[in-house]
Amino acid sequence: MMNGLEKSDPAIVATKPANKAAPAAAEWVEPRVGTEGNTGQPRTRRTQSRGSVSQGLERVRQAARQAKKQKFTALLHHVNVELLRQAFLALKRHAAAGVDGVTWQHYEIELEANLQDLQARVQRGSYRAQPVRRSFIPKADGQRRPLGITALEDKIVQRAMVMVLNAVYEEDFVGLSYGFRPGRSQHDALDALSAGIRIARVNWILDADIRSYFDRIDQSWLMRFLEHRIGDERVLRLLRKWLTAGVLEDGAWSMSESGTPQGAVISPLLANIFLHYVFDLWAVQWRRREAKGKMIVVRYADDLVAGFERETDARRFQEALRQRLEKFGLELHPQKTRLLEFGRFAASNRQRRGLGKPETFAFLGFVFICGRSRRGAFQLHRKSRGDRMRAKLQEVKMQLRQRMHDPIPEQGRWLRSVVQGYFAYHAVPTNSRALGAFRYHVTDLWRRTLRRRSQKDGMTWERMTKIAADWLPQPRILHPWPDQRFDVKHPRWEPSA
Repeated sequence: MMNGLEKSDPAIVATKPANKAAPAAAEWVEPRVGTEGNTGQPRTRRTQSRGSVSQGLERVRQAARQAKKQKFTALLHHVNVELLRQAFLALKRHAAAGVDGVTWQHYEIELEANLQDLQARVQRGSYRAQPVRRSFIPKADGQRRPLGITALEDKIVQRAMVMVLNAVYEEDFVGLSYGFRPGRSQHDALDALSAGIRIARVNWILDADIRSYFDRIDQSWLMRFLEHRIGDERVLRLLRKWLTAGVLEDGAWSMSESGTPQGAVISPLLANIFLHYVFDLWAVQWRRREAKGKMIVVRYADDLVAGFERETDARRFQEALRQRLEKFGLELHPQKTRLLEFGRFAASNRQRRGLGKPETFAFLGFVFICGRSRRGAFQLHRKSRGDRMRAKLQEVKMQLRQRMHDPIPEQGRWLRSVVQGYFAYHAVPTNSRALGAFRYHVTDLWRRTLRRRSQKDGMTWERMTKIAADWLPQPRILHPWPDQRFDVKHPRWEPSA
């Protein structure tokens, strides 16, 4: 029996070693911290049933932490009515309906009866996954991005299963992984990358992108990876149902033998598990055994950025990564994957060789630039991507046309929420000019819309400036410097910090 664990819990007792399961390792630059707000965090519940859900998943998490190479052969019993209720209440109220046509409001009318019936079908194995309804949304480059709409009951069960699996895999995932994880955000990844470039004396950056990653995940490899930790055949059978449910497009059903269900709640977690074994553990081992100099790695979903002190390490890692991905049916995107000189010495080295300014790279909506502080020292600058800003402004323009004849206060309240949302993500240090440009262009679009309401409208720029001052927030930095926030979340006394 494991130390400090209750022998009566079937999820803990019914375990056996996994086949060749690799041990998890902490990332040197981005050590993992205790995640906040996930299923394993102790918390007070209003009811006894909710408390039992939290305690049960906490025992799963403790077992996963203490036994890194053992399987969980009894997990499905954690998917009870209370967990399904939590999953249902966490869904978006006004999301589009899937192939079953059931909306959140319609399901809520007889919620308890529906959840009781759903939980019974899941436990006895009669639950059937519905195909994903596919639609398309326009992209900034003029192409169309496929969007999958999952049936409501599939969303409920998948979200509940994510809560259960997170209790296991949050103890296994390494520090370099940031995408779609509880307690970790895009700004955590941005902070880790910024701090890593400062700490590790980075001189070269590998900006890597995996081509069509979510569509090309090998399902057979994915199931083999899941079997390293999950021994509950009922859970594995449930995951296979979602993988093979297929897609319904224009009334025609089709199924793919690769990829994860588009738009499904379970897809980000499955994608993280796949890259955990394919990339994360391998990258940690490569840095420990092969790298001659300092090296950092940050991954958010399928976006990878690696920093190197030595150019030879960067080129060897790029080739090794290409070969590694090929073994599992993946490949680096040739146009979006670049190796560039970057860091505190990039400008002087390139000037000595007669080259121009250091190249830049983009990550999570920001362009990273080799800049200088007011004192002339190296300083990493981040600026909002111009194409993303133009796409957002185009969206605002189309929405303003639809709201053209609304009263100015209604337009102002809506535009205030738009600008506040944009600033909430993009208001980072060194990005003040981009914030001001966004507010200026929103104001100008608003002025043009108001002038179109009447041929005799006298909406001057001076008058428009006063209206904008009443409704639109002024640009100001909302986020701390990345080094400050990173040091707070990863104090130096932490192991491997």
